[in-house]
Amino acid sequence: METKTHNPTPWLQGFGLNHAVEVTGATRTVYFAGQTASDAEGHPMHPGDIVAQYKLAWQNLVDALASAGMTPENIVRLNFYTTDVDAFMASAEQTMPVHGEAGAQVAATLLGVQRLYDPEIMIEIEAIAVA
Repeated sequence: METKTHNPTPWLQGFGLNHAVEVTGATRTVYFAGQTASDAEGHPMHPGDIVAQYKLAWQNLVDALASAGMTPENIVRLNFYTTDVDAFMASAEQTMPVHGEAGAQVAATLLGVQRLYDPEIMIEIEAIAVA
């Protein structure tokens, strides 16, 4: 499998994201449900702390990738759902480097939503990975 990023303008790269990721030679695609800052029983963690919630949601995604025999390098698409876009953007310097440090080259979308499954959950990360 090979990936190639496409960035007609550079601004997304400042967040460690890409406008598009082209995949060739992949034989397997896995669609991951949104991961949140939840413990193993689904209880919300880190109320009010979007950075801590982001990092736990990311770790939950990494764990789900591992269960599929994949790593963050296999991710080509992320969707971020947040109940607080302003807090998400204000914390981007603390959260966005996580992907690049893990080897992920992704295209992404940020969506502001009124509410997620629990009112204390502020962030959900959904992914598509290929191998």
